[in-house]
Amino acid sequence: MKLGLVSAILDWMSFEEMIDTISGLGYECVEVACWPNGKAERRYAGVSHIDVDELDDARAEYILNYCKEKNVEISSLAFYPNTMDGDLEKRAANIEHLKKVILASEKLGIGMVTSFIGRDQNKSVEANMELFGEIWPGLIRFAEEHKVKVAIENCPMLFDETQWPGGQNLATTPKIWRRMFEMIPSDYFGLNYDPSHFIWQMMDYIKPMYEFKDKIFHVHYKDIQLYKDKLDEVGTMAYPLQYMAPKLPGLGDVDWAKYVSALNDIGYKGYTCIEVEDRSFEDTHEDVIKSLVLSERYMRQFVI
Repeated sequence: MKLGLVSAILDWMSFEEMIDTISGLGYECVEVACWPNGKAERRYAGVSHIDVDELDDARAEYILNYCKEKNVEISSLAFYPNTMDGDLEKRAANIEHLKKVILASEKLGIGMVTSFIGRDQNKSVEANMELFGEIWPGLIRFAEEHKVKVAIENCPMLFDETQWPGGQNLATTPKIWRRMFEMIPSDYFGLNYDPSHFIWQMMDYIKPMYEFKDKIFHVHYKDIQLYKDKLDEVGTMAYPLQYMAPKLPGLGDVDWAKYVSALNDIGYKGYTCIEVEDRSFEDTHEDVIKSLVLSERYMRQFVI
């Protein structure tokens, strides 16, 4: 396994500055943010370290050479939109850009895109499964044609009132994954596995790794702190950020030794990327860099 970072946290940096920073901190790979240029609609989105609209052969060669010089591999191109948004205009734009990211991943020889399924947050799971059946078979066929794997993160995208009631990503549980993989039985369709999202959903994050070992294409390291006193006050029906908070690896409730042990058990040899979303380390750019130093230092206990 190689230890890396999700680049979105370095949103103020150019591509070169981001790669330099990651290399200097001892990381071996990076999941590169590839949102469309423009204003972000949510935290950690809207970052574009590789502009897929401007990626011609010369730019692709430059990017690959720069990464090689700095000994940093690109694990995936990252774009986490809502491809099943209830707003049809947003839905179409997100699908179009996701296809561009898939093409960019092919051009760069990466062969991996990390993303969300999306969800119409105002519809039931059953209605969203039908929508999934309309939208995603064609997207995965497109990815297959270009030999690019699509790894779906299991984040529910439900944090506060803006994503209420259903959240903005359907692919959140083993039961839903089974149905999705039955509907699209493709070797190019799998998971970007993040244990933190299981914590606040009160789910086992180890057991599914063994069942879905062949579908784990990419891995995140992010932690979650569940505040039992706050949960007792508001209950599980409250907005999740009222009783939990994202943390650096080691500062929350994930048992990282057990998690990495399970990755070793299932023979996972791919990329593993730390995803930093800890508000305690966001006051200054220096605080962000400190969080990356601490995260790398902690995870090196398990990934060397």
